[in-house]
Order: sequence, then C-alpha cells, then structure tokens
Amino acid sequence: MTPQQTGIGKRKAPAVEAGAGSSSSPGAAGDGEGPLLPKKQKRLETRHSLVHYLRGREVGAGDRAGLPGFEGELSSYAARRLPELLTERQLALGTLNKVFASQWLNARQVVCGTKCNTLFVVDVQSGHITRIPLLRDRVAGLGRAQPGCGIHAIELNPSKTLLATGGENPNSLAIYQLPTLDPVCLGDRHGHKDWIFAIAWLSDTVAVSGSRDGTVALWRLHPDMFQGSIAQHNDVGLPVYSHIHPMDVEAIPRASINPNNCKVRALAFSGKNQELGAVSLDGYFHLWKARSTLSRLLSLRLPYCRENVCLNYCDELSLYAVGSQSHVSFLDPRQGQQNIRPMCSREGGSGVRSLSFYQHVVTVGTGHGSLLFYDIRAHKFLEERASSNPDSPPGSAGRKLKLICGRGWLSHDDLWVNYFGGVEEFPNALYTHCYNWPEMKLFVAGGPLPSGLHGNYAGLWS
Repeated sequence: MTPQQTGIGKRKAPAVEAGAGSSSSPGAAGDGEGPLLPKKQKRLETRHSLVHYLRGREVGAGDRAGLPGFEGELSSYAARRLPELLTERQLALGTLNKVFASQWLNARQVVCGTKCNTLFVVDVQSGHITRIPLLRDRVAGLGRAQPGCGIHAIELNPSKTLLATGGENPNSLAIYQLPTLDPVCLGDRHGHKDWIFAIAWLSDTVAVSGSRDGTVALWRLHPDMFQGSIAQHNDVGLPVYSHIHPMDVEAIPRASINPNNCKVRALAFSGKNQELGAVSLDGYFHLWKARSTLSRLLSLRLPYCRENVCLNYCDELSLYAVGSQSHVSFLDPRQGQQNIRPMCSREGGSGVRSLSFYQHVVTVGTGHGSLLFYDIRAHKFLEERASSNPDSPPGSAGRKLKLICGRGWLSHDDLWVNYFGGVEEFPNALYTHCYNWPEMKLFVAGGPLPSGLHGNYAGLWS
C-alpha cells in the first residue's frame, strides 16, 4: 500500500485531549472500596445506602466483602435516575446542516459528522468548533461532489486510538489517529460503490463498513500505519496516508419483496459472540460470524420493517435493538424468535432515529425532537417522579418521562417558505446521541426531518 498525499490544507487539526468517555464507557461508579464494618459483627452485612457506599469509597475503606454487586446496582440506579435530572444547554453550530453522527473524544470534546459532509470537533464547554479536513481518494471520482450524502457514521476503536468515518467521497472509509486526528489511511480501493451508512469495529485493527450498495466490507489495518508517534509528512508539510482495500466484501441477500431497497443501514457488533448484526432498508436483520472473513449465519424478516435506520447491541442482555418508524424491536438471534415484546414509541410515526443501551435502559432519539427511556426488565418507559417544584403540572408523577429538545437553527430559505408555509418551529429529528457516563453528560444532535429543510440542533444534557 503506497502512501499518498492528502488533499487537506497546511493547517493541521489540533490534538484532542486523551481520556474519552462515551456511550460505551463503563458505569458511573468507580472501583472504590466498601465501608468498614464494626469488629463486633460476626456476620458481614451489605449496607445498601448510596451515601454510605460513596463515603466508604472516598476514604478508601478496605473491606469489599458483601459488595460484589453493589457497583452494578449503582450503575443500574444511575441509568434509571439520571435522565430525569438532565437539563439542556443548546450549542450553536452556525449554518451546518443536520448532524448525523457523533462520539465523545474526552470529557469536553465531541466529534460530529453532518449531511453537508463536514467533520468537526465541538468543545461542549466553550462551544468552539474545529473542522477536520476530509481524506481524498487517490483517483478523483463521482463521489467528490454528491450533494445531500453526508457523514452517516463515526466510530472509535475499543482502545480509543483510532477513529473511522467517511471520506470526502462518502463511498470511502477514512481512518484517523487519536488523539491527534492525523490521517492514517483511506479505504478507496475496490470497496463500496455507494455511500457508507454504518461502521463497526471488531477489534483495534479490524473494522467493518456497511453501504447503500448492499454490501458489508471488512478492513484490516496494518500496525505500521499508525504505530509511529510522529505523523508522516511530504516535502511541503502535508500529511500523507495509505490507500487500502477491504479483506472481504459480502453482499446481503436480496429479498423478493423489495429487491431494490437492499441497502445496509446500520451495524452492531457482539464482542462476546464475535458476531456482526446489520439491518437493511428492505426490512431484514442479518447476522454474520466475524473472523478473518464474514460468514453469514442468518437473515430474519423484522416484525416492524418500515424505516429501519438504527441498530444497537447490549452485551449484558445479549439483545439487538432495532429502531423503526414507530417501534423498537428486541432480537435474540439464538432464541430463534422474539422473546421480548417491542417498544412502541407513540411519537406520531416520526420514527426512531437513534438508539443506545446502558445497563437495561434504552435511550431512544425520535424524529419528533424528544428523548425517551425504556426499561427492558420492567417492560415500560421510565416515568416522571413527583416534583417539589410548585410550577410543575398536577399529576405529572407517573407520566412517561420525555425530554424535549430545543429549537436549534433552521434556514429560512425558499423551500422553507414555499413548501412549509414559513412555520417558525419545526421539531428536530435526533439522529445521534452519545453518553459520557463518567461525567454524567449526554450529547444529542440532529436537524429537521424533511430532507429538503436545512438546519441543525445540538445540545448538551447534564
């Protein structure tokens, strides 16, 4: 693989801080010690008090007996209680159009990708935005000027040392090194023939991409590409990067019902089972065994098959969650049938646009500007609790907990005037959200749902 000069400018993207927290981060509780017990006690007891536990952890109490599950209980408690404590602070993104993807890089920086094919890092404290140059194909193709495609996926590898996303050509897979965001390589050779919609890391050096062309591609990175501490540059100081090809490309089977809509829309990897799940827009879920190549295990017709645009996997529950126009379906491929009833979003058919798991709580971003929280074990949505605030409406306790996101920014262009009657407020579809659990923060972003409208929303909930 031959290094190739990039098409990016001389100004190098600033390094980002280390120590990322994200929706896949461990629970909010640390590895603290349990409380000391009086000597006169003959039998050890567990004091199920959050205050008692945290005080013991703070002073470094040494006896952890009786607390093997307390860390898990604390994380579970946080998953259930945090949503109702969150308050929104909107972030200004200028005139960028629709944020499709996001990931936390560290405690204050989030990397995002937009419909207008912009990759940027936003500082959630200062609001400062740094644009990251996109990687350019070796041979300029049709993908360089495709309006309305955008960056649909951003994923960090397990060690948070590499970032995978789309290139300047949305058909290509771009890899950056963290924390510097130096370019590493670009998968633009013998790969996808249409836009990349989804990415999943199988290990620190193996990634899979899913495309609108109906294929999934497996990419393996050679350690020599990114082990150097100093990025390679050419004679004029521009970074150079390798151009790679996939190790394996697999086409998903075409359904007889809708063979022309066989587009891979989302991916999720089960590290425990070494299996890769995918959903396609023709209403199917596909599963592969992921080794040095991809070996397809099964394809299942989804119970709700309209607008299946998001997928997530929970290792603890061994479940895939699939979002659709009005439901979230829970799948355990090993059971052969759906053993958990689906969750109905009841959001006017605007669709489930983003999903994430933490413990047994699923966070759902809808197409109508709201966040919902569903407890899988209890088979119900999290509910509002009685508030001591005199301004809270009567009877609010027991209602479904729903966080409504702000207005964001909407372009008042001709299309907005002519086709939407100049409606001032338009709900934003929440295309992406990601948690920073150590900091108890939630980043949410998106934009107007109609494809022709131009606008954006980003908010920090903490």
